[in-house]
Amino acid sequence: MTVSVVPVTGAGLAEIIPALARLRIAVFRDFPYLYDGDAAYEAGYLADFAAADGAVVVVARDGAEIVGAATAAPLATQDAAWQDPLAAAGFDADGIFYFGESVLLGRYRGQGIGHAFFDHREAQARACGAAHAAFCSVIRAADHPARPADYRPLDAFWRGRGYAPLVGVTAWFEWKAVGGRVEEAHELQYWMRAL
Repeated sequence: MTVSVVPVTGAGLAEIIPALARLRIAVFRDFPYLYDGDAAYEAGYLADFAAADGAVVVVARDGAEIVGAATAAPLATQDAAWQDPLAAAGFDADGIFYFGESVLLGRYRGQGIGHAFFDHREAQARACGAAHAAFCSVIRAADHPARPADYRPLDAFWRGRGYAPLVGVTAWFEWKAVGGRVEEAHELQYWMRAL
């Protein structure tokens, strides 16, 4: 299988939003996110993201099919809910590039695509003058009942790329979990590295 991984910016972002929304709903349904996604919400969220100056979506394609994507944009262009925890910890949003989702269908994992996602996003961050890159990961208990027996957290991968968790810096976001009836709060851990 030959997968191409390319960054998309500017006007090209609008055409990939429907595929990215489908990927987010499919991939984030699994542990650890357990997100019961909504197509209308996804379309609006991603359209807002794509409108941000400096935004990039790194797209993985197998032929014409989009099989993965990773997003990034200047933190200052994102919702205050993403900015506030870092500001409270003493970081300036103007110097940070925020890496949003990174979604990849399971059969394409373990082939270096995740590294390509980070490479392209870090390149865009540097091109936009960012001093740091940051992202969030959902926090789940080690004994969570939905945790698959073969689940491997990505912590070692992220640390290998130079990222580290920011101790005590978390955000809370609400979403409806798989099997849930209403939205509930979920805690996310910030990770960061200097560029």
